[in-house]
Amino acid sequence: MVDNVFTGNFENVPAANREYAVQNNHYIPNFYALIPAGGVGSRLWPLSQPDRPKFLYDLTASGKTMLRSTFARLSMVTPQENILVSTGSRHVPAVCAQLPELRPANIVAEPSGRDSMAAIALATAILARRHGDRIIVGSFAADHVVADPAEFARVLAQAAALAEAGYIATIGIRPTNPSTAFGYIHQGQALGSVAGAPDAFAVQEFVEKPDATRAQKYCRTGEYAWNAGMFIMRAKTLLDDLHRLLPRMYDQVSAIARMWDGPQDQKEEALTRIWPQVEKIAFDYAIAEPISRESGVAMVPGDFGWNDIGDFASLSAYVPPVDGDDNRLLAMSDSGCRPRIISLGSTHNLIVVQEDSSLRGSCSSAAGKPDKGETDKEKNGQEKTIALIGMEDMVVVETPEALLIMPKSAAQDVKKISEILKNPPKK
Repeated sequence: MVDNVFTGNFENVPAANREYAVQNNHYIPNFYALIPAGGVGSRLWPLSQPDRPKFLYDLTASGKTMLRSTFARLSMVTPQENILVSTGSRHVPAVCAQLPELRPANIVAEPSGRDSMAAIALATAILARRHGDRIIVGSFAADHVVADPAEFARVLAQAAALAEAGYIATIGIRPTNPSTAFGYIHQGQALGSVAGAPDAFAVQEFVEKPDATRAQKYCRTGEYAWNAGMFIMRAKTLLDDLHRLLPRMYDQVSAIARMWDGPQDQKEEALTRIWPQVEKIAFDYAIAEPISRESGVAMVPGDFGWNDIGDFASLSAYVPPVDGDDNRLLAMSDSGCRPRIISLGSTHNLIVVQEDSSLRGSCSSAAGKPDKGETDKEKNGQEKTIALIGMEDMVVVETPEALLIMPKSAAQDVKKISEILKNPPKK
């Protein structure tokens, strides 16, 4: 059984949050959550695109999109009004539609992507101006899977205790295999002296995604965890470190934050003028790695069924099989149409079909006039047939504008297709 995170001590609980704390055992006082909802997810092309990134999809057949699941998970530990979403301006309507309870003031709309450091820094500066710099801020990607939210909350409470003690805290995922898809965290000595964080370790270093040989070595030592990109810290700790390490970015996000809750025209002017000049750099490179070299980063190991669905091979594990040959189907359409799969001598394949009535005539009756080439069955919202013959461990992805066919073993190479499409070779 997982222990309750909140012990019932209301000393540090704001009056506005006390009713929430009584009703939520996992409440973490003084905690504010940021959900960076960005990135294209280029290894999930053509499903994930710049105008419809993967966090807007239900990739796990759970009935909730990745963004919605993340928001619900964080709502276990802090009131919804304490959650911010940082996303690109083009995604704001979709975010609002999926999270109608999210306050408009808690959406940080970025005119352009400037990587994770800028997103986290700006949101933290905004929160510090609203609530003071003693608050604890945590950043959690919008598109990660957590199978055990209660255990996640227990581990997060320890990370918050580390943040209270002045550390930049992170959650390291216990490896289940020698993956080459994630970066790793090398843990150091146990930190037994931090109250509320009995499982914590110092962080020796962050290491890049390894090759297969090195990943196996990391796993054998038992001293390495996957880097899930979750960071928890006091707002003051982060802003002080940013001021010291990246003073120009500190000045830039501070200037924007000063205008954020003021007149709309002043906010827009500051964003338009300053944001494009902000350096593009990941949080890991800007803060986590240099601070770890100063012994300022600590880690709590986590084992709560975490995964980052970064490619179609990893996605396959979350899609239920449709037959006895382990062929799996993920079908997304406005009408709920589900293709029929016929398999002859085919096993362990993943089929993904995404139909969007806003992009083309589809089997949705609300889509307006169908395409001229549609059959009567398609017009009436009936099933499409997908036949597989002699295929094994393959991926087939169909969207309104593209078709991808590949072996699962090539899942990491899909990003190359996105790059070719962005920069087509000269004829």
